[in-house]
Amino acid sequence: MSITPVQPSSVEMPKDVARVVDLLFDRKALDVTLLDLRGISSATDWFVIATGTSDTHVAALADNVVDGLKKDGTRPLNVEGEREARWILIDYFDFVVHVFHPAAREFYQLERLWGDAPTHVLQPAESGSLAR
Repeated sequence: MSITPVQPSSVEMPKDVARVVDLLFDRKALDVTLLDLRGISSATDWFVIATGTSDTHVAALADNVVDGLKKDGTRPLNVEGEREARWILIDYFDFVVHVFHPAAREFYQLERLWGDAPTHVLQPAESGSLAR
């Protein structure tokens, strides 16, 4: 587990997951964390977890992810929580993006729930795109 924030480029992840991280940081997401669930969960391989500063920011982060990946030809299977914008879940099957309001992230504590998963706390790249 990386407790010290690391550059996303130092973590091996699929291209679409790296793109999600890039899109989140483009809109100033906080506490972006990557959980590697391969071999732990049969539901998905990756969780990307991020926090927004308000309901509006949470919605803007989620919209940027959906719109950005849609432009790349990748559409989500499902999006939940858009109306309340406290916890928006975007399911891409191989990876799931969770965008939280700070209070909801503290309450649900996904990183603790999935404590067996290799976890990487990410910091924004200094420059350029993360997608490989």
